[in-house]
Amino acid sequence: MKWLRKKGVSLSPKIYLIDGLSYMALGLFSSLIIGLIIQTIGNQFSIPFLTEMGTLAITLAGPAIGAAVAYGLKAPPLVLFAAVVTGAAGYSLGGPAGSYVAALVSVEIGKMVSQTTKLDIVVTPFTTIATGYIISAFVGPEINEFMQSIGSWISWATEQRPIVMGMLVAGIMGLALTAPISSAAIALMLGLDGLAAGAATVGCSAQMIGFAVASYKENKWGGLVAQGLGTSMLQVPNIIRNPLIWIPPTVAGVALAPIGTVIFKMQNSPEGAGMGTSGLVGQIMTFNTMGFSFTVLGQVLLLHFIGPAVITLLLSHYMRKVRLIKDGQMRIHTGG
Repeated sequence: MKWLRKKGVSLSPKIYLIDGLSYMALGLFSSLIIGLIIQTIGNQFSIPFLTEMGTLAITLAGPAIGAAVAYGLKAPPLVLFAAVVTGAAGYSLGGPAGSYVAALVSVEIGKMVSQTTKLDIVVTPFTTIATGYIISAFVGPEINEFMQSIGSWISWATEQRPIVMGMLVAGIMGLALTAPISSAAIALMLGLDGLAAGAATVGCSAQMIGFAVASYKENKWGGLVAQGLGTSMLQVPNIIRNPLIWIPPTVAGVALAPIGTVIFKMQNSPEGAGMGTSGLVGQIMTFNTMGFSFTVLGQVLLLHFIGPAVITLLLSHYMRKVRLIKDGQMRIHTGG
């Protein structure tokens, strides 16, 4: 174990399931998600240059995941650069989940052999790439099929039981968005689409908009923008100190989800399902999936912004009144 620690290999579930997934999400956002946004703009406004740019970014999602995971695991240079290849191999053979697993395993093995021989410049990248490709070829397809089957079941179940499943998906994905794990990575690995993705977007948006407005008293406009368009994960330290502050935005998402699944039949894609209002990606992907119209715009405004804000404000105001939430408990501490 001492030797592994010296090599930077922790074997920690937190590192692999929280930090690793978070960096994977950054890789996805820097390639697939931003590529889809650029491509959508290009298609909508008939700008071929932007369409081609976005398409290129989309095709490089695998390498981006590999580099992001390697960077997150603090890989040495040769391992990091080789992880670009293992991420690509994993993505081509096993989708986002296969890419993540291939990059994760190959990086850790690469770190173990890094700088152990005088032929490091050959041995380290070869070992990293070989490990990643073997994982991609023999495990990647099974991992992808397993994750996709779960996602398909969730999507199917939401179609059959839109009220109950919509509430469950919105609640769970919303909690995942605020918790220090990546709801975006989860949605993409599961391939959430249709009504399930729409419910997930409502739940995630409720967390971000909910915390943004509920904590306005403490954080003012800076906190409103940071949480409403950035991430509600900023509230994690405060949630640990008082978990009750998590109730209002979660209730808002769960309460609004059935309106989206039953009345408006809101849908989304895997790329937008776990993003909430972060960079307005959830909304852009909703328009990309459902088509832009003033009807859809009204539904998005109601379920992603107005509804979460109103419900969360009312509930948090009541909880402040009965002293379940105290002033200052949602103040963001940025340090420095």
